[in-house]
Amino acid sequence: MEQHNEGFKEDTVSLHSEKSIKFIGNEKSTLQLVTEEPADTENGAHLEGIIGFREKKKTAKPLPWYYAPVYLLFWVGLFFAVVYPLFNYLPTGIKLAEESDLPATFVAQRAEEVLLKIDLMGPKIAGDYVTEVTMVNFLLEEIEKVRREMRSDLYELEVDVQRSSGSFLHWQMINMYQGIQNVVVKLSAKSSNSSSYLLVNSHYDSKPSSVGTGDAELMIVVMLETLRLMAISEEPFLHPIVFLFNGAEEQPFHGSHSFISNHRWSANCKALVNLDSAGAGGREILFQGGPNHPWLMRQYKKSAKHPFATTMAEEIFQADLIPSDTDFRIFRDFGPVPGLDMAGCYNGFVYHTKFDRFSAISRGALQNTGDNVFALVRSISNAEEMYDTEAHSEGHSVFFDYLGLFFVYYTESTGVALNISFSLGAILLVCLSLWRMARMTDRTVGTYSRAFGMQFLLAILGFLLALGFPLLMSVFYDAGNRTMTYFSNSWLVIGLFIVPSVIGLVLPSTFYLSLRPSEKIPHAYHLQIVGHAYCVLMAVICILLTVVGIRTAYLFMMCVFFYVGALIINLASRLHDKGYLWTWVLGACQVLPYLYFTYLFHALLVITIPMTSRKGLEANPDFLISLECALGSILALVFLAPLLNLFRRPKSMVAGLAVVMFIFCMISVSEVGFPYRAKTNVMRLHFLEVHRKFYEYDGSVSLEDSGYYFDLQDRRLEQPLLDKINLTALTRLDEECKTEMKCGMPCFNHRWCAAVKDARWLPRDVPVDLPGTPVLQFLNKTVIGTESDPRLRFEFEVSGPPRMSLFFEPLDGVKFLKWSFLMGMLDNPSVYKPPYHIFFGYGSDNSPINFFIELTKVDGKFDVPLMKLGVSGHYMSHLSHRDATTMEFIESLPDFAHPMEWPSSYERYIF
Repeated sequence: MEQHNEGFKEDTVSLHSEKSIKFIGNEKSTLQLVTEEPADTENGAHLEGIIGFREKKKTAKPLPWYYAPVYLLFWVGLFFAVVYPLFNYLPTGIKLAEESDLPATFVAQRAEEVLLKIDLMGPKIAGDYVTEVTMVNFLLEEIEKVRREMRSDLYELEVDVQRSSGSFLHWQMINMYQGIQNVVVKLSAKSSNSSSYLLVNSHYDSKPSSVGTGDAELMIVVMLETLRLMAISEEPFLHPIVFLFNGAEEQPFHGSHSFISNHRWSANCKALVNLDSAGAGGREILFQGGPNHPWLMRQYKKSAKHPFATTMAEEIFQADLIPSDTDFRIFRDFGPVPGLDMAGCYNGFVYHTKFDRFSAISRGALQNTGDNVFALVRSISNAEEMYDTEAHSEGHSVFFDYLGLFFVYYTESTGVALNISFSLGAILLVCLSLWRMARMTDRTVGTYSRAFGMQFLLAILGFLLALGFPLLMSVFYDAGNRTMTYFSNSWLVIGLFIVPSVIGLVLPSTFYLSLRPSEKIPHAYHLQIVGHAYCVLMAVICILLTVVGIRTAYLFMMCVFFYVGALIINLASRLHDKGYLWTWVLGACQVLPYLYFTYLFHALLVITIPMTSRKGLEANPDFLISLECALGSILALVFLAPLLNLFRRPKSMVAGLAVVMFIFCMISVSEVGFPYRAKTNVMRLHFLEVHRKFYEYDGSVSLEDSGYYFDLQDRRLEQPLLDKINLTALTRLDEECKTEMKCGMPCFNHRWCAAVKDARWLPRDVPVDLPGTPVLQFLNKTVIGTESDPRLRFEFEVSGPPRMSLFFEPLDGVKFLKWSFLMGMLDNPSVYKPPYHIFFGYGSDNSPINFFIELTKVDGKFDVPLMKLGVSGHYMSHLSHRDATTMEFIESLPDFAHPMEWPSSYERYIF
């Protein structure tokens, strides 16, 4: 009998004097001590181990239940003590008085003074005087100040005010622009012979209702200060730097396309730093890189003083889950110029609203962005890779910062190797652990394999429940018209989505362990097997995501890495086999990944929650937020949450979490859960004051009316307004959508046009008094071609406001063959379906546009209706006249509704 106990490092027994015990023999003639009644039926704690004649030890007991809340609160407190302050940390802004003591340092106060001047100019809409004249002259004056300070013995400064016209196909419309202005500066060292330029870009134009201080005047002043610092530096740089002060990004992207397509310096631009914003203040995030140029990430790692970046943000953005875009796309697609795309992301609630003002920008935010941009520009302008960037095109990167303290990056191929290696290594270590358990308890490996198999199935179930419960909550809230309850009080996501995810994560293992499935395996081992099962599941997910090319798989690799580290320590120190002592090592090793995952997903929530008010109607925004909360909860707590089974009555803790969830649900359906607040968390109310006129083939007018065309961009639609203003006449456009192009509405851009079927129309009795009307002149109608191939050519001229749209739709039997616009739409009929959308944007040149269209018809008869042509004019400027009826309607809106509106005309013709 002693021979069978030689391999035991410890034999344990838990004795309770009030319980009767008995000795039984097993097939190996060992003695086991078991209770006839469990000591704690709630936890499934039972007498464990094999009792040898030489040694008897007591097993560790589960801790009292009241330590469980303390355990959970410790992790919550860790988030608020470490993650929250680091996430919100901003450096102290450097003052002008400190400049002499801090040479070659970004001076936030100087940038702040320039920012205030730009802010006071008001909104800057492309085509307005303040944008095309005042702002351009201001930039030229600031650049001349730099020239006066510049080390003229070391550097050359060239300035160009670019005015150009062009067109490009973007989304589902052709963008055309005319007289777009950019202010372009090239700074180069006289000692440089490099023909490779670094391009630094941001835009100074804004949306109609916004001054645009955060988006993106903050970036403009950062560029100006960076230009000054580079121009006075005593250390020349290798490669010239082009600073593009872009005058028409919001059109969209006319300024960037104008530069990359038409400017004489564009062909030499080999790398890009693009600066934009989706908020105001706070840190800027690096959310796109490359593509296929990991050396740029190396430059960011080397230079960024305050890193903030994640591959996950890049993949979310490029999956079109974010309702925004940047000039980076234009430089990438039409250059192509590889680069880094960085944007402000805090306080997105003010984005594109009148609340995006100077008061929303802290000096610390300017210092943070300025430090990073200046260091990055200096680093890339001295990079050897710039001489031949294509030679360093090596695939995508995996990149992320750790709590803003340091930056990590590696190539995608390295990521694949790391993911596969750690995942397979984790599986092997789990197998070793199971073998060790079998050896220490004199049970077969099969016994532990079966236990692991069961726990692996429960881990899959727990993972699915942890995802499913929050998603189910989002479905329920959407069905009850209660979406976005967290919009003003983001802490509600804790009870609505995070707590349900934690419940789902621990529920299967907790109930299974409470039912005491086997007396053969010690409870401490069984709890360890729960962690092993989740580890293998994370490893399998990591491998699968890696195989399909998702770089965000690094999150699961990180999860596995730290668990494996704890397992190695426990196996090497033999804590693996000493009751629950292994949990201390596991908990300590989980601190670092817990801090990272909570930091990352807190950042994602800060960025995406404000975006839910402009996400559109097709998708439930709660679905995205609940998914982020679920993934964050799983990654942060997948090995920590099951440790609730260390404490007695773990099912009571699960019940307690359910009570917490219920309390949050009750709060969310009260006034606290109403999404909007005046000034801070507004409801974006996009609408146009429209006057419509429909002309028939014979020239008669079949319809002339006026009303408000609402492009409602959040899931609650008009419901929050129903008790505030009279909307009884508000209707959908279903009937008009059946007969009219774009439902008979002057939809502004691709997003508006894609959602026009869900738009609302509120008719008004008083005609809209428009600031003007586009003028369409029908110049000529000519039959061309041959008898066997007859064609008809229409010629037109159109003039009007700085923003206009044309809509074309061929009637039955008609095919468009050629027109004066880009041919991409007509050449790809499988991708681009009529009605076709052509958008015009003016800058400093508003001269009329002449265009033609050639078509054919199956039967060759051209004396019948052939096509519909719609012409819309958008008077977006805040300076454009709004009539008294419109102003009265705007004043009747509740204070939480922020109107984003302008007058528009729409005329439909049949030719």
